[in-house]
Amino acid sequence: MRYEIFGDTLPAVSCYLEANESMITERGSMSWMTPNMKMETTTNGGIGKVFGRMFSGEALFQNRYTAMGSRGMITFASSFPGNITAFQITPQCPMIVQKSGFLASESTVELSIFFQKKFGSGIFGGEGFIMQKLSGNGIAFVEFDGNVVEYELAPGQQLIVDTGYVAAMTASCSMDIQTVPGVKNMLFGGEGVFNTVITGPGKVYLQTMPIPQVAGALRPYFPSGN
Repeated sequence: MRYEIFGDTLPAVSCYLEANESMITERGSMSWMTPNMKMETTTNGGIGKVFGRMFSGEALFQNRYTAMGSRGMITFASSFPGNITAFQITPQCPMIVQKSGFLASESTVELSIFFQKKFGSGIFGGEGFIMQKLSGNGIAFVEFDGNVVEYELAPGQQLIVDTGYVAAMTASCSMDIQTVPGVKNMLFGGEGVFNTVITGPGKVYLQTMPIPQVAGALRPYFPSGN
């Protein structure tokens, strides 16, 4: 498979498949395709995977698109201003991504829930800490909100990040949740109660415009219901 990412603030990716090659996506991200692309809605892993996706808030089923008989083309578009990044997933290099970040991938990429090492991370970290793990072997396309900033962390090196800004990281990194120090800071600092602490080694991908932050900034300007 070859691909082309294009567009500025609202990007898309066109994937050119050989005969019988397949792509998967978890939501209605398909924008256009050639007539020989066959769609099949599937659990992609059985009932266990369905319940896992339900637990993480993702779609229960996946759409599989296959080029039938000859080469085919399919395009997936982003749902929010930002970037689309391609990751080469290998057994040695799985990725952890935010649950809304997965756009599409080759069918040889597997999706599963990423469980935090500490149970409290998932409970107190909020929606941004229910994440997905991309494993297997193939190319996966991940959607970022706003621009992408990359950091390469050395072993033991840490980065403190506000909720929602962690978009992806290599599975070699670890994640924990820490409370903001000081009651006054938590109540009046305006930065929330919890921060994410990422520890290397590995790469961290941050996004500059998380959707929840954008929604919160716009909320005061929306008319209140009666």
